[in-house]
Amino acid sequence: MRKIWLGAFSLVALYGCSNSNLSPASLFSGLPDGVTLIDEVKEQPGKAMIPYSKYKLDNGLTVVLSPDNSDPLVHVDVTYHVGSAREEIGKSGFAHFFEHMMFQGSEHVGDQQHFKLITEAGGTLNGTTNRDRTNYFETVPSNQLEKMLWLESDRMGFLLNAVSQRKFEIQRDTVKNERAQNYDNRPYGLMWEKMSEAMYPEGHPYSWQTIGYVEDLDRVDVNDLKAFFLRWYGPNNAVLTIGGDIDVDQTLEWVNKYFGTIPTGPEVEKASKQPAVLPKDRYITLEDRIQQPMVMIGWPTTYRGEETQASLDALAKIFGSGTNSLLYQKLVKTQKAVDAGAFHDCAELACNFYVYAMAPSGEQGKLPPLYQEMMQVMSDFEAKGVEQERLDQITGLAEAGAVFALQSVRGKVTQLASNQTFYDQPDRLQIKLEQIRAVSPDSVMKAYNDYLNGHKKVTLSVVSKGKTDFAVAPANFKTPKRTLPEYVKTTEADLQYRHPEDSFDRSEVPKVAQAVKAEMPPLYKMYFDNGAELLGAVSAETPTVEIDILLPAGERYVEEGQEGLANLTAAMMQEGTLESSVEQLQAKLDKLGSAVSVNAENYTTTITISSLKKNLTETLAIAEEILFKPAFKSSDFERNKKQMLEGVVYQHQKPGWLASQATRQVLFSGSVYQRSSDGTEESITGLTLDDVKEFYRKHYTPQSAQIVVVGDISELQVKKELAFMEGWKGEVAPMLHPQLVQELSERKVYLVDKPDAPQSIVRFVRQGLPFDATGESFLTQLANFNLAGNFNSRINLNLREDKGYTYGARGYLANNREVGAIVFSAQVRADVTLESIKEIESELEAFSKQGMTDSEMKFLRLAVGQQDALKYETPSQKASLISSILAYSLDEDYLKQRNKIVDEVSKATLDQTAAKWFVPGDYQIIVVGDAKSLKPQLESLQIPVEELEIIR
Repeated sequence: MRKIWLGAFSLVALYGCSNSNLSPASLFSGLPDGVTLIDEVKEQPGKAMIPYSKYKLDNGLTVVLSPDNSDPLVHVDVTYHVGSAREEIGKSGFAHFFEHMMFQGSEHVGDQQHFKLITEAGGTLNGTTNRDRTNYFETVPSNQLEKMLWLESDRMGFLLNAVSQRKFEIQRDTVKNERAQNYDNRPYGLMWEKMSEAMYPEGHPYSWQTIGYVEDLDRVDVNDLKAFFLRWYGPNNAVLTIGGDIDVDQTLEWVNKYFGTIPTGPEVEKASKQPAVLPKDRYITLEDRIQQPMVMIGWPTTYRGEETQASLDALAKIFGSGTNSLLYQKLVKTQKAVDAGAFHDCAELACNFYVYAMAPSGEQGKLPPLYQEMMQVMSDFEAKGVEQERLDQITGLAEAGAVFALQSVRGKVTQLASNQTFYDQPDRLQIKLEQIRAVSPDSVMKAYNDYLNGHKKVTLSVVSKGKTDFAVAPANFKTPKRTLPEYVKTTEADLQYRHPEDSFDRSEVPKVAQAVKAEMPPLYKMYFDNGAELLGAVSAETPTVEIDILLPAGERYVEEGQEGLANLTAAMMQEGTLESSVEQLQAKLDKLGSAVSVNAENYTTTITISSLKKNLTETLAIAEEILFKPAFKSSDFERNKKQMLEGVVYQHQKPGWLASQATRQVLFSGSVYQRSSDGTEESITGLTLDDVKEFYRKHYTPQSAQIVVVGDISELQVKKELAFMEGWKGEVAPMLHPQLVQELSERKVYLVDKPDAPQSIVRFVRQGLPFDATGESFLTQLANFNLAGNFNSRINLNLREDKGYTYGARGYLANNREVGAIVFSAQVRADVTLESIKEIESELEAFSKQGMTDSEMKFLRLAVGQQDALKYETPSQKASLISSILAYSLDEDYLKQRNKIVDEVSKATLDQTAAKWFVPGDYQIIVVGDAKSLKPQLESLQIPVEELEIIR
C-alpha cells in the first residue's frame, strides 16, 4: 500500500502565497484541481484482494476507483453514511423513504427519467437502505459512465427543487404498500420488528425497523423529508465507488466536473457504539397467520469490527451452518425441528447473536420442548467445545468465498464501498481472512462465555393466532406505547439550501461514447459415447470452475400422483453415499471451499459443482461419489419426506404461491401442467423409498445428459477431469408425452380466499406460447416491454407512481418447451383491489388497440439492444446462457440474432403482436385476498366470480 501525503510545513515552504489555480497535490500527481490521492493498492498476483485507488474531493466526497477491463461494463455505487439509525424518534423510515424519493427525478432529470435513462442504456439499477447506510447503484455498459455520473451528481446536488408534496404523498403510499407486502402480509413478517423492540430500549437507533412505522410517515410532510436530506446527503457523508472498464484519468475528470462543485454538507460525526443491554430475560409472543411455530433467541454481543466478531461469527457457523452444525444434528436430523440455525447479525453500532428453530405443524408444534432442546445443544457445546478441524473447515469456506466474491464487478465495488464507509479502508479481504485464521477453540469458547452463557436474552415465540399456549413461556414483555415528542412542523424557512455553481450546462445530457460490444467467449463441444454432450467456455478472470450436469430428471417426468418425487430424489442424493456419511462429505467440501448441490427443476435435475481451480480434482471425486453411490437410507428418506411435507405447509401459506398455483389451475386445468413442482400433501405422503430408487435408476442417466463447464480450465483439462463420465452407462432417457390443453371459453374472476389479508394479489392471465428464442414468443416479450416489462412501463407507472396502489406491478411471459402463459400481476392494497383491476384492464385495452408510441419504440430499441454487455460477466451467467443453448438447441449466436430483431423489427409488427396477445377480454382474472370483503366488489365487474379451491 502506498500512502500519499504532504505535510503542511512543506507546502508553505514550497509555494508560499502562490496564486496558482493548481493545488500542490495536483502538480505532483497530475490529478484535476480539487482532487487528492489518498492511497493506492496495486494488484498482488496470487492474493485474494481488490486493487483500488482512493481520492478525496475538496468538498469531502471520497472516491474509490477499481479498474477491471475484463468485461465492457461499469458499476457505480454511491453510498451515503445514513440509515435508519440516524433518524429521530417519531420520524422513523426517513432513510428508506428517501431511497424512494431519489428515483423521482431531480432538477435536470425529469420525473421517472432516472430509471428510464439507465434502462435505456441497457443497464440495471436499484437502491437499498439498512440501519447504517443507504446506497444507490447501477451497472451499465462502459460507454455510459459519464451519463451515470451526471445522474448521480444531479440528485446529490440538485434534488430538492424537484421534490414536491405530490411526489412525497405518492411515495409515502408506495412505502406503505412495501411495508404491507413485505411485513404485514408475509408469514413471520413482523418477527424482526418485535425482536428489535424487545432487544433495544425505546429510542435506541436500532429499536425500529428500516421501513419505519406508518404512523410516523403519516404525520410528517415534504419539508421534514427535505430537512433530512440537507442534514445527511452532503458529499462529505458519501463514498462514490466505480469499478469496471474505466479510464482512471478520464473518470476522475468527470467525477470532479459533476461532483466537485456540490457544496459540503453539515459535519457528520461517527455515531457511538451502542450494543444492547438487557435488564432481564425477556419473553415475547407474536401471533401470526402461520402453521409452523418458530422460536428465536437473541443475545446482545458487540459491534461490527470489534476484535471478538470473528470468533462470534465462527460460533454461529458451529451452531447453525450446514449439515455438520450442532443445531442441525441435534434438532433437524432427529426430526425435532423442521429447520434450525444460528447467525451473528453485526451492524455498525451493535451486534446480536441469534439461534432459531421452526417446529412442525400441528400438535408437535409446541415450543417449550424445542426450546429446551436448543438450550441443551448450548450446554453440550459448553462441555465439549469445538475442535480445530471444524474451524479449519470454516476457514476453508471463507478463503474460497473471498475468491468467488471477486467474480463480478458489482460484488467488488459493493465490498469497496461498504468497507470504506465503515472502516475507512476499501479492501479488507486479507484482513478479514487473517481474523478468521486467528480464531481458535479457546477464542470461540471465550466468546461463548462472554456473550451467551448465562447472559440475558430475548426469546420470541411465533405461534398461530389463538395458540399462545404453544409459546416457550408466557410473555413478560410487550412493546410499550411509544412516547413520541410533540411534532414540530418544518417550514420552508427552516431549510438551509446549498446551491452548486457550475461552469457548464447541467441540463445537457452527456453524449455517449461509441457502443460497446460484448461477446460470448468461444465455446467448445464434447460428445460422449454414452449419449451425454458438453458445452464449455474458458473464463480465466478468477481461478474458479463451475460445472453443471443436467439430467433428464425433472418434475415433468414424474408420474401423475407422485408430484414431488424429483425433488425428494434430489434431496436424497445429498444425504451421504455408500462410502461416506453426509457429514464426512460436507467436512471435505468445506475444507476445500467447494460446493456440490443437487436441485430438481421442471425438466432437469442439475448437479452443480463449484470449486477453486486448485481443488477441482478432489471436488469432482466427491461429486462422482455422490452421483454414483447414493446411500438411500430409509431413515434419511423418512426425515426428508417429513421435511418436504412441512415445506409444502410453509410455502402454501404464502400469498405469492397461492397466486402462482391459481394461475396453473386456471390456465391448464386437467393437464399435467397444472401441477405444482413441490408436490401436494397427498402426493408426497404416498411416495416410497422404492419410488426414489426407481426414479434414480431411470432418470439419472447419461443418455440426454448435458454438461456445462465454465472456468479457468482448458478443454483438454476438462476432458481429463471428467474422465469418469466416459464409463457411465445408463438407460435411454424416458420420452415426454405432451398433453393437450383446453382453451378457456368463458371469462371469469377466480377468487382465492386469504382471510383478513391487508393486501390482494391481482393477476390477469391467459395461455401463451411455448418458449422460442427469436419467434413470436420473443416478439410478444418485446411488445410487453413498454406495457409492463420495465419500471417505466405503463402499468407500473400507473399503479405505483400515479395511484400509489402497489409497491410494484409487472407483466411477463412464463413459458417452457411445451406451454406458455402471459401474466400481469400486482400486489395491491386491499381497499383498492377493484380499482386496480379496472386500471390494468384499461391499460391492456389501450395498448392492444393503439399500440406503443414512437418514443416507446425508440426506448425499446435502445434498452433491449444494449443489455448484452451485462449478460456475460460471471461464470454463473455464462453457464446459464450455455445451459439455455443446450436446453433449447439454440444457435450459439442467438443473442446476436435477437439483437438484430430488436434493431429491425417494425413498430407495426409489435403493435400487431400486442393486438393479438394483450386484449383484456382474453384474460382470466385471479384475486388472492379476503374473500368476505372482496366478493361483493368483484361481482360489480359483471364477470362471473368463482371461488377457487387451491390444490395443496
